Amino acid sequence: MAVPIAVLDCDLLLYGRGHRTLDRFKLEDVTDEYLVSTYGFPRQFICYLVDLLGATLSRPTQRSRAISPETQILAALGFYTSGSFQTRMGDAIGISQASMSRCVANVTEALVERASQFIHFPEDEATVQTLKDDFYGLAGMPGVLGVVDCTHVAIKAPNAEDLSYVNRKGLHSLNCLMVCDSRGVLLSAETHWPGSLPDCTVLEQAALTSLFETELHKAGWLLGDSSFLLRTWLMTPLHIPETPAEYRYNMAHSATHNVIERTFRTIRSRFRCLDGSKGTLQYSPEKSSHIILACCVLHNISLEHGLDVWSSPATGHMEQPEEEYEQMESVDSEACRVRQELLLTHFS
Repeated sequence: MAVPIAVLDCDLLLYGRGHRTLDRFKLEDVTDEYLVSTYGFPRQFICYLVDLLGATLSRPTQRSRAISPETQILAALGFYTSGSFQTRMGDAIGISQASMSRCVANVTEALVERASQFIHFPEDEATVQTLKDDFYGLAGMPGVLGVVDCTHVAIKAPNAEDLSYVNRKGLHSLNCLMVCDSRGVLLSAETHWPGSLPDCTVLEQAALTSLFETELHKAGWLLGDSSFLLRTWLMTPLHIPETPAEYRYNMAHSATHNVIERTFRTIRSRFRCLDGSKGTLQYSPEKSSHIILACCVLHNISLEHGLDVWSSPATGHMEQPEEEYEQMESVDSEACRVRQELLLTHFS
């Protein structure tokens, strides 16, 4: 005779029935130092996230005992900042590893839904001018609206046949195109591109290109390295500088563009799930892309709250595939004219 098999809830076994939500961990019961060391952020920041995401994370559920928004957020922050579903992390807030995984998924989607609220280019003229002034203050490069580059995040192999995510170093990754301002605040983040695509191809196909070609290019330009083609809205360094003005231009370009390299390092330092030290993201490319974007949202929110991530030690060591490219000379005569005018006006 067949014996029916019941599907058991790990949390139900551990904690039984009784309340509709499981408030197993109270922020007020622990110190700020503990929260920062375990979850990466102080109490005030976590409370802000509870207010921001609480309604979304309290959606109706078929589960008899829903996990509170506060607990879900702590679980997700624990994963983002440590890079693993550690048993001790779940024990600390009183949930199983399976529930930890569900919490990460819920919080990730809630943050992704709000990405456009926290990651965007400024629109009003005064803020745009402040953006340019801040960049000019770094190294004397005028008209800069942002610095752009790509960074790779390692993911598990989607399947044996799909080679589109294999990068130049033979690793599976997502190639993420990002733009930041002079403080490291992200203005754009496209995290879904397959790792096999070179940076120039990612930019060519990106929404960022459509945005600048249709709306923003008259207001200024982005700075990109030599893996990108020169455009009227994207200034790249000169391949072989010859004149003093060209050397000055390249030096100012390099010093300004370095901001995004610092930003990449500090994002990986704060969000260890992205740095490769704990292995690859064990999710599909789509879910991995959402986790990366969620971390980008948290990065910007942390800067809004005065949390200086650049003061954090750079612990990440995810190897970034080096682009093997020839210097691509632009066939856009108007772009060449714009760069030459910039050289003559500001660096001669």
